[in-house]
Amino acid sequence: MDKAANITIIKRRKVVGEEHHGGAWKVAYADFVTAMMAFFLLMWLLNATDAGTRKGLADYFSPTVPIHRISGGGDGPFEGVSMFGREAAVVAPETEPGRPEARGEGGDARSLAEIRKALAATSGDAARADPLLRHIATRVTDEGLIIDIFDVPGSPLFDARSARPNPILDRLLGMIGRVVARTRNAVAVTGHLAPGDAMGEDGGAGTDPWVLSGDRAQAARRLLVAAGVAEDRLARITGKAARAPATDRPDDPRNRRIEVTLLRAFPPR
Repeated sequence: MDKAANITIIKRRKVVGEEHHGGAWKVAYADFVTAMMAFFLLMWLLNATDAGTRKGLADYFSPTVPIHRISGGGDGPFEGVSMFGREAAVVAPETEPGRPEARGEGGDARSLAEIRKALAATSGDAARADPLLRHIATRVTDEGLIIDIFDVPGSPLFDARSARPNPILDRLLGMIGRVVARTRNAVAVTGHLAPGDAMGEDGGAGTDPWVLSGDRAQAARRLLVAAGVAEDRLARITGKAARAPATDRPDDPRNRRIEVTLLRAFPPR
């Protein structure tokens, strides 16, 4: 047995090449990376924007107010991005035959709320970007939707102690008038002064404040009509002098203002 030859067994493995799997995994991986990039971009945008901007983006992709787009390539204020960059195409509810209540308070209130939303659909960032937006505020009262157009420091709507409108008011009422012209509500225009606005330059007697505030309201009426608001929709033009200030501070420039009110009542046809 000791003299027997050693037997060596050699095992050889046969290597067979695997089949090619293709590049499908690369496509899936690219989709995953793209989705993650979009997710982190979304999270960054949510953190970098304010609530008003986010709501504006949401309304853009899921609008609740029918709108009519206009060009944003102009060179003046409101011709680019602004609260009037998209003019409202909201109209008051039509009366259906045999249903006079279609013009009732409920439908009218919804219409006014939609108009207010279209007029006020702007964020603080947009207001800072367009100085004209600082002149405008909206509010809903029992009477209707009130659009306040007021002075801001260094940017008056009228010449001092005069009913001659400055170009800024011409532009503002032109844009507002085109929005209001798309509605059917009756319109009221009211002029307001701050204490002392009608006094002479030397502090003496000047223009009657009731006359001056009324003349400013008439000037605003003419600008609205020029913008497309029908004369027969104007229910009243009023001057209130300084009897209805917007704030408790007599020197606040917001007391000098024009109120354009979309009344809940409709003018007769």
